[in-house]
Amino acid sequence: MKVVKNYLYNIIYQIFIVLVPLVTTPYIAQVVGPRGVGISSFTTATMQYFILLGSIGINLYAERQIAFVRDNHKLVTQTFYEILFLKIGTSILSFLLFLIFLSCIKQYHIYYWAQSFSLVASALDISWLFMGVENFSVTVIRNFIVKILTVISIFIFVKSPADLVKYILISSVSLLIGNLTMFPSLKKYVGHPDFRSLAILRHLKPALALFIPQVASQIYWVLNKTMLGSLKSVQAAGYFDQSDKIVKMLLGIVTATGTVMLPHVANAFANRNYRKTKEYLYKSFSFVSAISVPMTFGLLVIAHKLIPLFLTVQFTDVIPIMMVESFVVLPIAWSNVLGNQYLLPTNQNRNYTISVILGAVVNVLGNIIFIILNGAVGAALTTVISEAAITGYQLWVIRRQVNFRELFHEFDKYLFAGLIMYVCVLWLDRVVATSWSMLIVEVMVGFVVYLAVLFVLKASILTVFKKLVN
Repeated sequence: MKVVKNYLYNIIYQIFIVLVPLVTTPYIAQVVGPRGVGISSFTTATMQYFILLGSIGINLYAERQIAFVRDNHKLVTQTFYEILFLKIGTSILSFLLFLIFLSCIKQYHIYYWAQSFSLVASALDISWLFMGVENFSVTVIRNFIVKILTVISIFIFVKSPADLVKYILISSVSLLIGNLTMFPSLKKYVGHPDFRSLAILRHLKPALALFIPQVASQIYWVLNKTMLGSLKSVQAAGYFDQSDKIVKMLLGIVTATGTVMLPHVANAFANRNYRKTKEYLYKSFSFVSAISVPMTFGLLVIAHKLIPLFLTVQFTDVIPIMMVESFVVLPIAWSNVLGNQYLLPTNQNRNYTISVILGAVVNVLGNIIFIILNGAVGAALTTVISEAAITGYQLWVIRRQVNFRELFHEFDKYLFAGLIMYVCVLWLDRVVATSWSMLIVEVMVGFVVYLAVLFVLKASILTVFKKLVN
């Protein structure tokens, strides 16, 4: 029940995150235009490198370490302060590198300074503690409040293309405020530190082991935009970013299971409950497959109506990008389960690292070819290929550890139901007008058809959904 409760916390928050951009993204797109969106995307992507450098893999490592020791208050306190001080130190070094970077470039300085608050926010992000002890309400509730205040601020202060700096500033400062609000909740889990017993550097090497895959991961999530901005234009980067944001909105619902399950699986593994570890893997894999298949087909069929309605006709170039990128949902869902919910919690860091590095290499090589040939659509295609490579490698390395028949149990039913849903919605899409009301009808029809087919096929996953809503 604790897992279900935490998942519901996360799923409600992820749905909220989906709804917020439904309001802000079209507004920002209209107010600042394609170039403004492109500048924001380009500078945000660049800033992510410094945030990543300051984090050096600490968040994933920290969440797992807290999960390992969460039953011992003294060890939780010691581990927390050691990791916090380490992260602050690495973030200071990263900020110094950021200042050097600013001295070497000639444009977008004001936008980068506005982005810099997100680096400070990253240094003070302690959400990993609450995730490690499986108290997701602390982070979710605070993020709810901060997001609402952020939306209100955007509508009050961002009125024209000249307000692009204000928009970036609001976005980055809100992250900092959100992270600061988590500190008052520390006292329930953390005592006073014994500074003489702190061994900060003992966490550096294992954190760096997870830093490598995070660097590689950022390459294929962020490098697409920076390469588009450099090889094509900031507008092309902006178009890809808009598609990426929409896809990530839906992916948040899928990957919420990873956030919840990582500390749970890590704790089961630390207690040598290996049977339970495998059981969690099979259930999570089936669950994310069941919700990823309709998301993929759904994005594919509604893209040409969603983009003009959501982003205005200025962004029609996003349509083919999103149609290609819709195929990334399933491999990311699978790799989230295999990597974040199995390989990392069971200390198979090397296999996880190799899989992500493989994806990064494929991404870089693919971008060089496909961005030059087909711009942002090529970047989307490369993203799909990269994620497929990661998932394929992860499946290969666990082939002797798991039962594939049980892992892919009923996937054929999900795929068949998804195809039937796609055909029905495609027919409906061709006969109804382009409007928000009709788009909502299409989504609801697709949802009902998908569940109806699963019901006819007697898919056992329906019992899981039933438990979630009861």
